[in-house]
Amino acid sequence: MAYQLFGPDRLLGERPAMFIGGERVDSPQTRPVDNPATGEVFTEVPEATAEHVDQAMRAAETAQREWAGRSLPERAEVLAAVMREIDAHAEELAQIVVAEQGKTITEARGEIVGTRLFFDVAHGNKYAPIGEIFPPNQPGEHLMVREEPYGVVAAITPWNYPAAIFARKVAPAIMAGNAVVLKPSEVTPLAALALARLCQQAGVPDGVVNVVTGEGRVVGKQMCEHPVTQMVTLTGSSRAGQEILRQTAAKVIPVSLELGGKAPVIVFEDADLDAAVERAAEARFWNCGQVCTCNERTYVHASRYDEFASRFVEVAKQVKVADPTREDAQMGPKVSAEEWRKVKDFVDGAEAAGATVVYGGDRPAGAEFAKGYWFSPTVITGVGNEMDIVRQEVFGPVLPIVPFEKYDEVIAWANSTDYGLTAYVFTQNIDIAMRAVDDLQFGEVYVNKIGPEQPQGFHTGWKMSGLGGEDGKYGYQRYLRKKTVYLRYRG
Repeated sequence: MAYQLFGPDRLLGERPAMFIGGERVDSPQTRPVDNPATGEVFTEVPEATAEHVDQAMRAAETAQREWAGRSLPERAEVLAAVMREIDAHAEELAQIVVAEQGKTITEARGEIVGTRLFFDVAHGNKYAPIGEIFPPNQPGEHLMVREEPYGVVAAITPWNYPAAIFARKVAPAIMAGNAVVLKPSEVTPLAALALARLCQQAGVPDGVVNVVTGEGRVVGKQMCEHPVTQMVTLTGSSRAGQEILRQTAAKVIPVSLELGGKAPVIVFEDADLDAAVERAAEARFWNCGQVCTCNERTYVHASRYDEFASRFVEVAKQVKVADPTREDAQMGPKVSAEEWRKVKDFVDGAEAAGATVVYGGDRPAGAEFAKGYWFSPTVITGVGNEMDIVRQEVFGPVLPIVPFEKYDEVIAWANSTDYGLTAYVFTQNIDIAMRAVDDLQFGEVYVNKIGPEQPQGFHTGWKMSGLGGEDGKYGYQRYLRKKTVYLRYRG
């Protein structure tokens, strides 16, 4: 089944185009976009040049001055209008996500709910304080610390949540008074282009939200190094975060990075095994395992290991892998051939190192899975903590299950990777739970539950998983800088 994505009444118009200063902008060079379920190209998007990046940055710089001059309540009314437009176009947006990213239509609809929610949380700053007044040393004076927008924010987003992460960055940035130039992943550019058009329909002034498309290492680099850029925010790989830090170092501008993860699930001896198996499976197979907070490795106390592993395999066998446009599909394909091969290499490497693939490990059986980037839910046992599949981010529907004996042992294993985004703990013992919260070196810890993270909280990684953070009060403050004012008004 194919969705009708293009037409005069559609957000993408007759064909995709960049969105710069409120105008649709083409380029002589284009890049194909394929359907992960079939591997077939179904459209093309413009490939931005340095001139396009400069045009977008200048448009943002001009628009930002007027936008920053509006009050918070005035900006909030525009965000409220964006939410109404998201509601009106929710199904169209979900279909775009399915077509370019491959997640199921049910998951895509959930992503659009999250897209709206990010705007709603940002809108909640309508009456937020815009600074503080501190006691001065002398009477007849004020000492104020004001909060002001940076100006033009360069945002670079990944392919796994192409609509939601657009909103995660754009909503707080523009609510704070900034303008944004956003580059979506070259694999999934369409949702961002559609949302930029939707923002215009809602009354976001032209130039406040701009989208340029193209390769990250070229277009993203030009955005980071452009003289107009005053802040960079990225969700992506740790490698991409390192490159952006190098590219912005000479300018000494703030950078917010939400990077990779290698989330452990720790199942202690006293855990509710029904809940642990069910939640561990959900957290592994979300979006075909393509989530930075996914369950990447599960440690189970040796006394419960055999039962957990066998029950987890049965759950994995029940996951309905199917055409993502089907209402009953539970898991779609990987996003690209490159990502498929990366996951396959991890599985083959684990087998070569002595692990056992007890279920899955390749394409699902059947002619309908011969094309596209399908990968079966996969369970691996006989795994040592030193293996790459336990230490490196797989980003696919593959779970290594590892037994442990003692608390200190499993905490050391959980902390042993370079990543530090999300960890999950299952225990009915409050002492063990709180000790684990204290000892785990991760920006987020879930106890007896899984995500997704809630946008009124704070989504932040430690170590190679990030710098800064997203969501809620603390995420919003990332888009504001401080100005101290000393004012004498007497004598």
